[in-house]
Amino acid sequence: MKANRMTTMKTIMSILLIMMMMFLAACGGNTAKEGNKEAGTPSATATTSPSPEATKAPETAETIYPLTVKDATGTEVTFEKAPTAIVTLVASETETIFAVGAGANVVGVDQWSNYPEAALSIAKIGDMTTNIEAVTALNPDLILANSSMNTDAIAKLRELNLNVYASDPKTYDAVIAKVEEIGKIVNKQAEANKVATHMNEVKTKVTDAVKDAQKKKVYLEFSPGWTVGSGEFLDELLTLAGGQNIAAAGKGWFEVNAEDVITQNPQVIIYPNMGEAKNSILTGIEARPGWEVIDAVKNKQLFEVTQDPLVRVGPRLADGLLEMAKVIHPELIK
Repeated sequence: MKANRMTTMKTIMSILLIMMMMFLAACGGNTAKEGNKEAGTPSATATTSPSPEATKAPETAETIYPLTVKDATGTEVTFEKAPTAIVTLVASETETIFAVGAGANVVGVDQWSNYPEAALSIAKIGDMTTNIEAVTALNPDLILANSSMNTDAIAKLRELNLNVYASDPKTYDAVIAKVEEIGKIVNKQAEANKVATHMNEVKTKVTDAVKDAQKKKVYLEFSPGWTVGSGEFLDELLTLAGGQNIAAAGKGWFEVNAEDVITQNPQVIIYPNMGEAKNSILTGIEARPGWEVIDAVKNKQLFEVTQDPLVRVGPRLADGLLEMAKVIHPELIK
């Protein structure tokens, strides 16, 4: 029964992810769009208001309050003191706040926050649709959100004068910068610096290992029937790992063009674990006419990787990068 519930939840998550990507694709140049933040909205690397206090070395600095930061929506948010009641609207922010050492202050998380284990027992405030009443009942002094996925909730919560810090990182380095900024907000700069250092070390390890290797043509299917083009963190992750994204000519998230994949003839196919007895992505790949001629299929170079670290813009993106590099260049990444 538990396994069935988990499979059902994974299926629902997949459907919701596809719906989200369809929405993002439909938004085009909308400034709130996940797929085009750099072009239309402020940088995901939020900036603090200029002050001498903000320039201290992150290893030893204590945050000086009041602290004003500008988030990915261009909104300035001021904190009079270190937040003590934190709500996260997306799983990546849950992972981030725990990673920087402020997990004890988290009072509410979204339905998909399954890591770390401590997050499972925290009050749930919705899934892709945030329960505004449930959030306000927790009286949070910091709400962490994604500026694309939580657009409506952010607007409603700000109307209630609640402090929402929204991010939308589109690159690996922007994720690191977000971790550091959240560490500053919650006065956990030393802990955030350790996370950032680890993420940078993993990136350096991978890029140094593959820098002289010939790039392999890779097809990535992150959800059944869906792939990713340029301008998204998954495309960059694949490139950092020593691959060449065969879908890079497209932009953002889009449905698979089966004939185009055959023409591009990838050497490697990567897809995430969906928590199913038989992966629905792999089932779809095996059923597509003509795909048996693709090099990756002929040479059995189809690899299942761990889902959450690959698709969440949080600290475990380093794990996703490392795992992807291992399947693309196993001879170089041990």
